Amino acid sequence: MTPVASAATVEMLAPADMVGATGSGAVALPSRSLAATISQLVRPRIAVMVLATVATAAWLTGGRPVEPLQLVAVLVGTALVAASSSIVNQILERHTDRLMPRTAIRPLVTGEMAVPVAAWWSAGLLVVGAAAVTAAGGWPAAAAAVATWLLYVLVYTPMKRTSPLNTAVGAVAGALPVAIGWLAADGPARLAGGDARGALAAASLAAVLYLWQFPHFMAIAWLYRRQYAAAGLQMLTVVDPTGLRAAGQALSAAIAMVPVSLVLAVPSGSVRLFLAAAVAAVAYAVATARFAVRRDDATARTLLLTSLATLLGLLVAAVAFGRPV
Repeated sequence: MTPVASAATVEMLAPADMVGATGSGAVALPSRSLAATISQLVRPRIAVMVLATVATAAWLTGGRPVEPLQLVAVLVGTALVAASSSIVNQILERHTDRLMPRTAIRPLVTGEMAVPVAAWWSAGLLVVGAAAVTAAGGWPAAAAAVATWLLYVLVYTPMKRTSPLNTAVGAVAGALPVAIGWLAADGPARLAGGDARGALAAASLAAVLYLWQFPHFMAIAWLYRRQYAAAGLQMLTVVDPTGLRAAGQALSAAIAMVPVSLVLAVPSGSVRLFLAAAVAAVAYAVATARFAVRRDDATARTLLLTSLATLLGLLVAAVAFGRPV
């Protein structure tokens, strides 16, 4: 249950000197601690982004106030479900992971953890995480968390080997955590009571997150197109090496994101949120347009960094200025 592109972003941060082929074709790793191994499995940076999304959605809902301890419990449960999905993803992709330098350091590839052990950990984390979300946020929020897990693990992950449409499916999984926050904050009751502001804010946030992922991931797909091709993964930059289709998809999403991001300011009527969203979305569209025109590594890296700054700026502005009153 992770923003699909963010997983690739985290993998880009792995030190290059941790990957090296030995004469037998195995991966040579320096010794690393148990904490580092667990970090590779659960990818905490991704979890942080998911939790920020859930918390922002709960805040924007503006319905029944979420008690701090209740929100913490929801976030902990969500983090456990996210960790479970990350482990299962690595179980399913361990054969292709060993073919790409950026993922060859994963514990299931290097043999630091056995597949059955990882499977048990994943199952336990999923059960405990779903139970925590149910107890703190209700069964609808837990159902949204489990649905995100299922979509990410059972649909998106295997689809990467068969169709470039995997990005569109993964983007849905990346946007679904908004529903966890909305449901945990009693959004449906507020909507049923005739106040649609929280629902509109949550819906616009989900749409922003969905569209945001296309330029973000296309930048990564361009930078690692040769590794994806070697692993047999059907990314858009693999099936169309010119990058034209990836650029077109990224630019369309970035342009659409401009008006959608402005809707974030409608429920609260905040001029400051409107201006912040406009600046962030336009900057993202400009960076995407540069990549679409040039389609080189330099503009792809600039787009990747801009995407992270854009998302951070939007979430901070939404929390600071956007809660319905």
